[in-house]
Amino acid sequence: MKRIATVALTALAPISWGSTYAVATELLPPDRPLFTGVMRALPAGLLLTALSRTLPKGEWWWKSAVLGTLNIGAFFPLLFLTAYRLPGGVAAVLGSTAPLFAVGLAALVLGERAGLRTVLAAVVGVFGVSMVVLTAQAKLDLVGIIAGVVSAASMAAGTVMTKRWGRPEGVGPLAMTGWQLTAGGLVIIPIAALVEGAPPTLDGKAFLGYGYMMLINTGIAYWLWFRGIGKLTATSVTLLGPLSPLTAAVIGWAALGQSLNAVQLVGMAIAFGATVAGQLVAARTASQSFSSTEEINRNISIDLSDDEVRR
Repeated sequence: MKRIATVALTALAPISWGSTYAVATELLPPDRPLFTGVMRALPAGLLLTALSRTLPKGEWWWKSAVLGTLNIGAFFPLLFLTAYRLPGGVAAVLGSTAPLFAVGLAALVLGERAGLRTVLAAVVGVFGVSMVVLTAQAKLDLVGIIAGVVSAASMAAGTVMTKRWGRPEGVGPLAMTGWQLTAGGLVIIPIAALVEGAPPTLDGKAFLGYGYMMLINTGIAYWLWFRGIGKLTATSVTLLGPLSPLTAAVIGWAALGQSLNAVQLVGMAIAFGATVAGQLVAARTASQSFSSTEEINRNISIDLSDDEVRR
């Protein structure tokens, strides 16, 4: 039951990210994705760092910079470049490949050996998302495809390395989230200034949109995401990724007047089913691992008892 609650809370992060497109198109200034990235990450990072009242020490200055770059600083600009160069559906499919990268990286870096069922769940998830978002008119662009693949790999690497390095003793996920968002926002600032120039003039709608993006879509969402990484396997966390494009499709239908046909509905069911199946496989693997550890400890205890008897 505790694991189910952890998975459910972690899933709120990609669900929240699924609202990004609707908020950006309805409330935010057009053609300023990098400025939006800064406004999402930096204020939220500074706020969470202030709330935690904890700064990095020693090696955690550069580790936070690396993690912040992978999860935010590189991921956001690459994601926006993908969105500019490719139709939204193609970009969403490329983004949904992150679990596949995570499976490979987790095996290499963390020793998390993914079984065939886990890999199959990740592949089926990508297939389901493609049914929801791809159209026959989708056009491909090499730069956009490369940016999309690298952004998915960057997010997967950030998730795996966050799991690999863990947290300093006595430091909670709130501080870690604040450090990474701050570092990532600082990385994006010079890119945004070079590409987009001076910040735009903001109206009331923009302040509302950026407020939501900063507090809910980024601050709380990434805190839940990094909290989940600390409690679940890296692969299990990234398998929740398809919930983001699925949420975007539902919001587009419910709030923006977009239609959903039968193929898209089937794709949503497939992607959601793959996400659930992936979590069930991960839960079973974790349970078996715990049982194995428990058996080893029990055998050690028996051996020690026998040794005492022999003495």
